Amino acid sequence: MSTGRARIEPPDLSEKGGLKDGQPQRSDTRLFMQLLVFTGCHDGRAVRAHIQALDVDGVVYEDLNDPLGVGVLTASTDPNAFIDVVRPAVVSGPMEGLVPAFTMFGRTYSLGYEPDLQDALTARPRRTVLNPDWPWAVWYPLRRSGRFARLPPEQQRTILAEHGQIGMAFGAADYAHDIRLACHGLDRDDNDFVIGLIGKDLFPLSAVVQSMRRTQQTSLYLDRLGPFFIGRKMT
Repeated sequence: MSTGRARIEPPDLSEKGGLKDGQPQRSDTRLFMQLLVFTGCHDGRAVRAHIQALDVDGVVYEDLNDPLGVGVLTASTDPNAFIDVVRPAVVSGPMEGLVPAFTMFGRTYSLGYEPDLQDALTARPRRTVLNPDWPWAVWYPLRRSGRFARLPPEQQRTILAEHGQIGMAFGAADYAHDIRLACHGLDRDDNDFVIGLIGKDLFPLSAVVQSMRRTQQTSLYLDRLGPFFIGRKMT
């Protein structure tokens, strides 16, 4: 008789989407995004050219709340790129001597019903941040309270659907387009998510946040929200 321990099955870490051509969708490819915010910048154009020369997708924002502030957003499916490419770039050339203010980092994830899973995980977030017609951005992290995690799954879905309906309404009107990133274990302040609101004008992005304040998730089940970064993409 065998006295060895039963084999422990490894967890399934793949992202799941809805059926496509009758087949379930799965993917292990995710897009990572990092926003690095600096102050002390006197030549934003030089910073923009510096970032555009990198072998990663990136945009540079002028910080609305800091006349010497810039936000550098980079994206890659390979997390090594943020150490091997982005890290040396942001301490060299026109960025040498800039003072780091704060950062946000996260990864795309699926909800389980995406009609085109890979587009949702990698292509759509890239299109959103790189779209020249949508220069304004509001980025912020959030952490849900432990009370939300203890709710029954059906109640969680109802609460999240309330948020989703607001996002879809603003998106359908081309007022605001959202990016949702998970940052569990990736954020030094122990946040759960990073949210990006992207659009052609600033006011609708503020209106999204205002509308979200009235939802159950924000009013009852958030432990903290922010800091907020508000910027306009340099062209």
